[in-house]
Amino acid sequence: MPTIRIALDAMGGDHGPSIVVPAAIRMVELHPELELILVGQPDKIKKYLKKSHAQITVQPASEVIGMDESPTTALRAKKDSSMRIAVNMVKENQAQACVSAGNTGALMAIATIVLRTLPGIDRPAICGLIPTKSQKLIRFLDLGANVDSKPEHLLQFSLMATILSTAIDKINNPTVGLLNIGHEDIKGNELVKLTSLLLQNNSAVNYSGYIEADEVYNGKVDIVVCDGFVGNVALKASEGTAKLVQFYLKRAFNKNLFTKFLGMLAYPVLKAVQKQIDPARYNGASLIGLKGIVVKSHGSANITGFARAIEEAMLQVKSNILEEITSI
Repeated sequence: MPTIRIALDAMGGDHGPSIVVPAAIRMVELHPELELILVGQPDKIKKYLKKSHAQITVQPASEVIGMDESPTTALRAKKDSSMRIAVNMVKENQAQACVSAGNTGALMAIATIVLRTLPGIDRPAICGLIPTKSQKLIRFLDLGANVDSKPEHLLQFSLMATILSTAIDKINNPTVGLLNIGHEDIKGNELVKLTSLLLQNNSAVNYSGYIEADEVYNGKVDIVVCDGFVGNVALKASEGTAKLVQFYLKRAFNKNLFTKFLGMLAYPVLKAVQKQIDPARYNGASLIGLKGIVVKSHGSANITGFARAIEEAMLQVKSNILEEITSI
């Protein structure tokens, strides 16, 4: 059975080794072909690594990049950080992929400088998964890597996401929707209009036209493409809305004894809904377009969520996604 080696930034994210190590143990127990390298401070890692595992090794790193540190500081001043070493291991072919829950800006900066972009790709993009009403997960990019994209960049994002969706999600000829403020040709800014023309004239993309923000979660397309500024705002607004609804539900059910009783009756339904939209199910955003596989886990991900990010990296390794994108 072929071995898959993945480097994990054990110190990154809001919880560091307390989440990364248990997630690593869970994944190697499920996948005998998987080897994981925990990169970070050995004393803190071994606190959660109670016993030795043949499929898990520890790679020392003396520094940790904070979640609030600037990408420039992380890139120039912390070359022995767990994040930097994990990315370096991909560069040096000591690992086939790396996963980090750390500072997104720092990870993008380090990965771009160390790994560089693939031939024919001008900029990498952050491509995430989101749930929909149709029960399927769809690809959404760019989620914040580029805040001043050009039409050619959005075309490249569409091509890469198409390959990712086909190879990983097993969707034949996935549809691509371009995020806009309306469906009409006259709607949108110059970036959107010019990108739409490029997509219409590229046979490698199954372009379905404009899609509005309130349609993203309907599942009418398999891929949603937009500029990183727009994508990040849309994602954060969605997360904020979900938290607001959760807040109001909790407050309504705790209003008095009667509403608490109703809450107990509704608990199985609410639990089922929570399971359907649980972020852990779709954690793991791909930094696509680089000469190496890099997956970004949400900083606050739990054990299940980080394990899902490792799984995303595994799937990309198995599908030879870099070769597929290079063939564009």
